[in-house]
Parts: sequence; C-alpha cells; structure tokens
Amino acid sequence: MNAKPRISIVEDDPEIRRLLLARLEKEEFRVDAADGGTAFDRLVSAKGFPDLIVLDVMLPGEDGFSICRRVRAQSRVPIIMLTARGDDIDRIVGLELGADDYVPKPFNPRELIARIRAILRRMEPPPVERELYRIGMLTIDMSARAVARDGAPVELTAGEFDLLACFLSRPQRVLSREQLIEWTRGRDADPFDRTIDVQMSRLRRKLSDAGAGNLFKTVRNAGYVLTESTRL
Repeated sequence: MNAKPRISIVEDDPEIRRLLLARLEKEEFRVDAADGGTAFDRLVSAKGFPDLIVLDVMLPGEDGFSICRRVRAQSRVPIIMLTARGDDIDRIVGLELGADDYVPKPFNPRELIARIRAILRRMEPPPVERELYRIGMLTIDMSARAVARDGAPVELTAGEFDLLACFLSRPQRVLSREQLIEWTRGRDADPFDRTIDVQMSRLRRKLSDAGAGNLFKTVRNAGYVLTESTRL
C-alpha cells in the first residue's frame, strides 16, 4: 500500500488501547481507537472504514460479535478479533460472522503486528498481469482478490479468499487441514485449531449459494480437493 495503512482498535481496556496505539504507531501505521461500538461508529462516520480493524470480543454494551456482523454487512475490511485464550467458541463464532483472524488474550503485541502485516500484504494486489480462473459459473481474479458471477461480486472475507487461493494454485491436489492452516495462518499456528473447518464450510456455502454447486470434495482422513477449475 502506498499510504500508511490505517488501523482501528476497538477495545475497552485503556491499558491495552494505549499499548496497541503506541506499538502500532511505532510500526508506522496510522491508528485510531474506540472503547466500544458507539465510538467506533463515530470514527467510521468521520473517516470511513479503516484498512483493518482489531476488535475485542468482550465489550460493554454492544459486543464484538455484533460489531463484526454490522461491519461485514457493509464492508470487506479485514477484522482481527481478540478472544479469550482457549475459548474455541468465541473464535468459531467470530469466523462465522466474517472475521478474518483472531489473536487470543493475553497476547504478544509482536504476534498481533505480524498478523496485521500478513493480512495487509495479502490484501494488496501484486503488480503483475491479471491471473484469472473459471470455476463453474464463477470468475476469480487473483490479482484483484475478487470473485464474481456474471459481473456480480461474490463477497468473501480475506481468510476465505486465502483458502480459495490455496486450492486454485494447487489444482487437483488433496490439501490437508495442516497444510491449509500453515499456508493461511503461518507455521506457528495450532495444528489442532478447528476454525479452519469453519472457514472451509463458509467458503463452500458461499460458492454454492452463488450457483457454483459443490466444488469441493472431502477426502476422508486426508483433506479437501477442488473438483474443477480452469486458468483463463
């Protein structure tokens, strides 16, 4: 990205807000912060949506899940949710609502910054010629990170598109959960993390709802395979 990316922090704990503001500004991000949904809405009204949102789940009043749902209805802006350590339910619910990633509390700020940079890198179109694929009635533009049917966009989160890209770049290969976790979340991700299955389920459902049919086959005890794709 040419301009410094703008990060919005939605966190009610003042110590965590101050810590993240200082660390992200040191990393040369533009940063604004809100202590809840109302303050965040004021930021969006004044500045528009940021390039990425760091969103706490446990907020007074409107919780992070509700804010995530509202944001995703209006924008594809990436969302990283801060969840209680070991609380798989929070993570799964967040992903079901359209979050792209999560970081459990207490967290290492360096890990959060690394995840922010990774998502922003994936969101930036590479300076290469367009890489187009056809899957059934869908067209996928890898450079623009866009999926469309007859010109109408099919909305995927950053995490869902990353999963789709894994399959398109490895046609007719069975990809295991461990491979998908490593390629989308990094080598340090928990190999027992079940949230990759949630994102896979959401991706299958969205593509099926867009008229592409059942594009993925589950291979028992092995993983998933994309049944058809054509490079244009």
